[in-house]
Amino acid sequence: MEKKNLTRKDFLTNTSKYAVGAAVGVAGLNVLAGGNLLAGTKTTEWPWPYIALDPDVVRVKAHTLYYSDKDCCSGVFGGLLEPLKAAIGDPWTNLPMEIMLFGRGGGVGWGTLCGALNGGAAMISLVADKGSSGNLISELWGWSCQEELPTTVANEFATSGKYEIVKFAEALPQNVAGSPMCHASVSQWCNLAGKKIGDVERKERCARLAGDVAAKTAEILNAHFASTFTLTYADPDTIKQCMGCHGSAMLNNVMTRMDCVSCHGDPHGTTLVKTLPGKVENYNLSQNYPNPFNPSTEIEFAIPQQCKVDMVIYDIQGKQITKLIDHDMYNAGRYTVEWNGNDAFGARVASGIYFARLQAGDYMQTVKMNLLK
Repeated sequence: MEKKNLTRKDFLTNTSKYAVGAAVGVAGLNVLAGGNLLAGTKTTEWPWPYIALDPDVVRVKAHTLYYSDKDCCSGVFGGLLEPLKAAIGDPWTNLPMEIMLFGRGGGVGWGTLCGALNGGAAMISLVADKGSSGNLISELWGWSCQEELPTTVANEFATSGKYEIVKFAEALPQNVAGSPMCHASVSQWCNLAGKKIGDVERKERCARLAGDVAAKTAEILNAHFASTFTLTYADPDTIKQCMGCHGSAMLNNVMTRMDCVSCHGDPHGTTLVKTLPGKVENYNLSQNYPNPFNPSTEIEFAIPQQCKVDMVIYDIQGKQITKLIDHDMYNAGRYTVEWNGNDAFGARVASGIYFARLQAGDYMQTVKMNLLK
């Protein structure tokens, strides 16, 4: 058989024929399919459309989805996605909530960013422009760091039978994580509640937290689209203190808005808290001992019930020197906290008069201390 050389003209002519034929073929298939074959090629401009959602509805949906094999991240995302599908339809009907399954357990069990917060942030990023989304996500994440979770509302939903799936119907202990990290949040709660990771109470805690985060995300987005949103979150002083050295102005080796202490403890060795024996009936802050002191002193306090505790050291001019206890949850009992005379950055302070202020729940008391050199 004689071999025929293919010229450039022949190639372009034949290719054009093939392209036209392919286009006609696809068009024909689309007609036979009732016009649905290429329906999925329609694109929607970002940001996607949003309609105000009922926080209570998405709370229950996220809780249900958590137990429906969607876990925390897809549970929160799906809790917001499903009512948007029902109210708006396309493009929401073409988006599977399972796209967020990777976020479960802080990222397939890695314990990094809380999956619930991941799911909420993903929804915010879909419906809000980049310029707005930063503050909206910061509000959500900052709220989660400072809120007692699961919230009182979440516990009330459980005790009043408002959830669709009931695994544990009693109120659960609450804790303030101080961090958006999954492992910090879960571990602190387990230690507070005396539970293990696999216990039903811990799973229910995360299910209720998923509902809390979904509801909070809806509240934030509702306010944003109603033009009533106001950013209320501000970085706590502990972060500002850390970044005073480690931020761009000096060492420039840390980039964070998280509370360093929640993960790193007290890196400068300024705090040491011990539990003392004995039953407690009233709040109390005792005089530090020894006083005057050098180089360190101990401050004893008592609380009759579980509450958040702050112990702050001020100088005689009212300037905050350091926080020995930073809004941490303590059970009822007697405690002593040591101050070694250093500031928040580990530097030795000058001799003189200082004040230790205890705030525990609604109780506040101050003692005067004398540091000698």
